[in-house]
Amino acid sequence: MPTEPRPRTLPARRHLPAEVRGTPVLDVVVPVHNEQRDLEPCVRRLHAHLVETFPYGFRITIADNASTDRTPEIAAYLSEAIAEVAHHRLDRKGRGRALRTVWAASDAPVLAYMDVDLSTDLNALLPLVAPLISGHSDLAIGSRLARSSRVVRGPKREFISRTYNLILRGSLQARFSDAQCGFKAIRRDVAERLLPMVEDTGWFFDTELLVLAERAGLRIHEVPVDWVDDPDSTVHIVRTAAEDLKGVWRVGRALAVGALPLDRLARPFGDDPRDRQLQGVPGGLARQLLGFCVVGVLSTLFYLLLYSAFRTSMGAQLANVAALLVSAVANTAANRRLTFGVRGRERAVRHQAQGLVVFAIGLALTSGSLAALDTAAGRPSHTTELIVLIAANLAATVLRFLLFRIWVFSEQGVAGRGRSTSARGRSSSTREQSPPSRGPEPFPGYRSPTAPAGPVDNPREHR
Repeated sequence: MPTEPRPRTLPARRHLPAEVRGTPVLDVVVPVHNEQRDLEPCVRRLHAHLVETFPYGFRITIADNASTDRTPEIAAYLSEAIAEVAHHRLDRKGRGRALRTVWAASDAPVLAYMDVDLSTDLNALLPLVAPLISGHSDLAIGSRLARSSRVVRGPKREFISRTYNLILRGSLQARFSDAQCGFKAIRRDVAERLLPMVEDTGWFFDTELLVLAERAGLRIHEVPVDWVDDPDSTVHIVRTAAEDLKGVWRVGRALAVGALPLDRLARPFGDDPRDRQLQGVPGGLARQLLGFCVVGVLSTLFYLLLYSAFRTSMGAQLANVAALLVSAVANTAANRRLTFGVRGRERAVRHQAQGLVVFAIGLALTSGSLAALDTAAGRPSHTTELIVLIAANLAATVLRFLLFRIWVFSEQGVAGRGRSTSARGRSSSTREQSPPSRGPEPFPGYRSPTAPAGPVDNPREHR
């Protein structure tokens, strides 16, 4: 029996059903390495807190990173003594490797993790995962750098944390405030698409996950936390900082060349009828116009600089052709990524070929203008040539935008801006007749929210 093709983008977010049928809603992973002293107090305190405050079924998974002390023994004991506790043993170290392994195998629709030292106040756990359960957000992080956070730690760690986040903002344009707080959560449907793109298996795992999610346009919810530093932390600061800087360089380079298929993480709008695309009103027009204008201004300046440089050694027509050709390739690449949100290498060659056709039309306009100028003025001055070329380029720019939108990138969605790539070509009437797809069930055993109402069971009876 043939399998259905995997959808290119994520489905619309939806609130998880309130009833639980055997599968926990939340899976909290506690990655550990040689934590025989802190493991049991941490798990028991976390379990007691969830029993008292969390209204859904949950699981606590101990991810043992190749511990050599009694940590595996204690983890096995806790999993036998407490029904909601499980443990997973890994043969190699690495927090990122542990989270990737456990999250990939989990059946819970919401996945979280926290450090074993419980430096973060557990009262922030429900606010952390609530936006993911409701369908409002895709990821959630605890932030020690928010204004309302209360943090107790030494000046050395404070300086390192703030410096690292400044580096992320300056190099990767990150807008989230705290990449390294060991208190995060993600929806499973997002993790299934996002985790294969994350290469790091150590401490940089968190940062890479967040940067890629943000660049893809996913919604990241931040929760101010109260946090007390663990003075016995075994993290090697210098080595970790060096690995993180290598990771920043690797991710920045991958994003710069468009090597990551971030379009697979695009989200459509939700199920509200007001979010449906209206007939005759293309989605994202205002944003595309703004992006195209910015790229157009920069391309025009680039073109004029090239033309002035080429004009010193060749005739006006040849200088115009050379300047247009180089600037056209750069313009198509910039509009492909920035204006129309197309990332990755798929169809890049085709887009450039179509862009060259658009270039040929622009060439005809500008070359025709120069020819008309030469006929009318004989030997015009360089300033006059530039004025005529600017006017011709403005006309070519308007035509270029229309051709890009309705021909070159007509089948491409706006990545990370809420439109599904598969929905762009549908009409409004088609959308109204066919309700938007809700995608696969978030996890096995849940009753559909549209099913007939029945007696509501106590979620805790199904843990």
